[in-house]
Amino acid sequence: MLVAIAVGGVAGLLAIVQGVLAQTLQHLLYGLPPALRLSGVPALSPIQLALLPMGGLCLVLFKLASRARRRSLVDAVEANALHGGRMSAADSLVISGQTLISNGFGASVGLEAAYAQIGGAIASLVGGWLSLRRGDVRTLVGAGAGAAIAATFGAPLVGAFYAFEIVIGAYTPAAIAPVAAASLAGAQVAQRLGLVPYLVVVTPGPAILTTGYLLYAGLGACCAVIGIAIMRAVAMVEARSRAWLPHWARPVAGGLLLIPIAMLSPQVLSAGHSALHADLPASAPLMFIATIIVAKSLASIISLGFGFRGGLFFASLFLGTLVGHLYADFAGLIAGKPILDPGNAAMVGMAGLAAAIVGGPMTVAMLVLGATGNFSLTGAVLAASLVSSTIVRETFGYSFSTWRLHLRGETIKSARDVGWVRTLTAGRMMRRDIATIAAATTVAEFRRRFPLGATSRVALLDERQRYAGIVTPAAVYAEGVDEAAAVAGLAHAADIALSPEMHIGEIMALLDRAQTDELVVLDKEGGVLGVISENFVSRRYADELEKSQRELFGEA
Repeated sequence: MLVAIAVGGVAGLLAIVQGVLAQTLQHLLYGLPPALRLSGVPALSPIQLALLPMGGLCLVLFKLASRARRRSLVDAVEANALHGGRMSAADSLVISGQTLISNGFGASVGLEAAYAQIGGAIASLVGGWLSLRRGDVRTLVGAGAGAAIAATFGAPLVGAFYAFEIVIGAYTPAAIAPVAAASLAGAQVAQRLGLVPYLVVVTPGPAILTTGYLLYAGLGACCAVIGIAIMRAVAMVEARSRAWLPHWARPVAGGLLLIPIAMLSPQVLSAGHSALHADLPASAPLMFIATIIVAKSLASIISLGFGFRGGLFFASLFLGTLVGHLYADFAGLIAGKPILDPGNAAMVGMAGLAAAIVGGPMTVAMLVLGATGNFSLTGAVLAASLVSSTIVRETFGYSFSTWRLHLRGETIKSARDVGWVRTLTAGRMMRRDIATIAAATTVAEFRRRFPLGATSRVALLDERQRYAGIVTPAAVYAEGVDEAAAVAGLAHAADIALSPEMHIGEIMALLDRAQTDELVVLDKEGGVLGVISENFVSRRYADELEKSQRELFGEA
């Protein structure tokens, strides 16, 4: 608890520092008034618009400066899912720097990824210094990331549920206390320093009736469709830009493509804080709202698809308010009279789209509750968020963070700990005491060397001492076998084997596909290293799964 509180306070402080740095960079570059953010300016001059491709160039130079880190950078979600919460401080500084440059120069991305990254990294480092268990490190990483989010939104519940839903991947009794304590600490640090929360308190609208819940469930379904479209579009644009442009030209080209969109409306730039606060209480024409939705979506897709780094959390909040406004206006046109409060619809849309893209329905529900204090509205928000997240999960299967990991070849769909599977490799689990014999050996010679009951299997080797199959003595001792024949004729699984680095999931799949009880493990030259049986693998998997569940619920 004490460690979590300390980590939460530091994470909140570092999140504030990053926000101040990005906002200061925007003010210096664009000459903004002290109380105004980039997305709230009425218009930008051609010289100011030229800063967008310049930002892309600066990002390229920053990437070149950190080019030694060629491997993929690990974020908090991937660290908790695959690496037991272990995060690299250098990786986290690179991610933070790339996000600050992207946001500071006006790309349509948020800073939330950088906040969670630094908060999680601090927690991971502390967990390593204290030699904490794997499960405790994962909890602490979630607490650090959640505390950073709690500080920026000024809402401890938002940070806590962000930790549970996004970074830890489960609500667990053992994690409640440290995560809540860290989120409270992060929010308190922000409050003591006078930080203005990302989402200011909104005047609550009228109470929601039963009909309203049904209509808002439809809004959640619309948000799911829009969220899936945005996530797929980012992947498609990223794939095309990688195919058509060298890596150093992608951010510059992205900055150039952002210029005409920013000329249409500067609201599409940066995360959209000022634009959100201006649009929430506003009543704008349908065509204007629809235009901003398309423009902001396109700006975010281009920014992320062309190599700028950042998140879609706040962008989804901003887009969701516009979708909610548009939905309420359309519902009124169809009914012939206003049937949904635009302010309520904006908050429900904000939560529905954020739940679709970020993947945390309770996180956004607590965000709305903290901003409005309206429990009736929060109920509608929760209903729409659950509809949205359920549709996304059943038809698409990923949040934005896990979708990006999927495109890299990972198979995770949440931050739930599956990294232990990768630690159980064939090289670690195999038995090395496997008997071998030449494949050309006769059945009679085999029977002389291996009496029935001496061993359960024998690996065959060819003339170059490479693996040539497995023979079970029971098959050799069966009636009717020609004693003069080569034992190789009784071998099975000659063309199927394991490599030492294969993990237990791959081993079980290969055993099932081969329909055999055991497989040998080979080195790169085809030499036999050991053997693994299906019974042992199944038992080891069950034991490790039970251990993982005990750690998850704090019983280890």
